[in-house]
Amino acid sequence: MIDAQQLVDAVLKGDRRTVARVITLIENNTLEAKKIVSLLYPHTGKARIIGITGPGGAGKSTLVEKLVRELRQRGKTVGVVAVDPTSPFSGGAFLGDRIRMQDLSTDKGVFIRSMATRNNPGALAKATKDAVRVLDAAGKNVIIVETAGAGQSEVDIIKVAQTVVVVLTPGFGDEIQAIKAGIMEIGDVFVINKADRENANKAVTDIQAMLELGNKKGKWTPAIIKTIAITGEGTAQLLDKIDEHREYLEKGEANLRQKRIVEIELVDAIRQKTTEYVIETLRRTGELDVLISKILAKKIDPLTAAEKALTKQLKNPDEGK
Repeated sequence: MIDAQQLVDAVLKGDRRTVARVITLIENNTLEAKKIVSLLYPHTGKARIIGITGPGGAGKSTLVEKLVRELRQRGKTVGVVAVDPTSPFSGGAFLGDRIRMQDLSTDKGVFIRSMATRNNPGALAKATKDAVRVLDAAGKNVIIVETAGAGQSEVDIIKVAQTVVVVLTPGFGDEIQAIKAGIMEIGDVFVINKADRENANKAVTDIQAMLELGNKKGKWTPAIIKTIAITGEGTAQLLDKIDEHREYLEKGEANLRQKRIVEIELVDAIRQKTTEYVIETLRRTGELDVLISKILAKKIDPLTAAEKALTKQLKNPDEGK
């Protein structure tokens, strides 16, 4: 029997083993995890949350490692949630934190956790937001969320992070469509990593040109920083710019952004719970099998069947109880 309050108390004290255990419960979507997250929620909201996103091969993991080291030099405790693709064999993350940042694992001021996407259509694991909350409640000053890759679904990072860093490399032309698809709109800071490569300056110019097209007066102007993550060059300047964005938010935009994040999360939660409730009711009453039979017989299409089922459920919410 799991004592939720006991685990919560241990998390609030920053106990590393308990933090790891609670995140595992969250990943396994247990009932205990939901209760623990609910109890921890009032103790969250203090950490600075940074999202690191960009296409595969851009050097995000190396950059995160250097950011963590820079943050530690500045006296900050750090949590890292690295979201990786799901292994087709184990169902776990392809890349483990021990492989990524072995040297940092012995630092008591750093907690690193790799999480698999587990076939979530977005680049973020469903459990990511709750894992961030656990690290926040455990007292980490800064939490970095590194996503699995780039693309339209990558905009999910705005549901978690206060500052979004988009990492690109010189010659990113192949990813330009993905960038245009939405990622340019969510970036607060853009990084041209591997800046020792040819065309690094051209990449900066290209990003500037795209940003100017959507520039709105009075709003934050996204910065562009050149880095060489493998050597750490540019990391301090990147962190300075992230701090500058935090200061900008604190002057008036912070509450608006947080309200937007909470609204998105609430709508997602309502959508998920509504879907679960309707489907469970349809199964219990046998209506789901009836609709499936009608669809197979071409008597009705799936969308119309869904609309009829939902309308009926809304009119008769107590049916099937």
